[in-house]
Amino acid sequence: MAALLVVVTCLGSGGQVDDLLKIDGSVQPKRLSRGEEGRIILKLQVQEGVFLSAQPFFIIEFAPVTEIVFPKNFFTASDLNIGLIEEKTGSSIDLSKPIEVPFTVSLDANPGGHILEGRIKYFARSPQEDWCYKTTSKFSIAFSTRTTVFKKK
Repeated sequence: MAALLVVVTCLGSGGQVDDLLKIDGSVQPKRLSRGEEGRIILKLQVQEGVFLSAQPFFIIEFAPVTEIVFPKNFFTASDLNIGLIEEKTGSSIDLSKPIEVPFTVSLDANPGGHILEGRIKYFARSPQEDWCYKTTSKFSIAFSTRTTVFKKK
């Protein structure tokens, strides 16, 4: 019954659950050479009065793409040194700074434009409205690779 109340509370406001989290993503640098290291930059924004809980989990996952090699299959808040904000109602993910995820461009990467897809699994909560909700938000990021191989200086 409590789970049903949570879903009704989230969906009853006229919005969709996906509206809880806005994800703006980019790749730095914009154009990448094979063998070059880069970063995925994720800027997260939630609705007023909604927080992302650090527990039980906050996970960032990327769909496999041959052009990019990640050091892990998924990343937690602690893997990425994401700060936490401690409050009376519990700890929340600090969204004031962008999240950076490191990667390396594969030496076998095809040149041209590509799309990286990912998702964030999280618990959203609203202490004011007294609900919490386990959900996933998807995102995609465009990037391009060059034919050249990166040479370290």
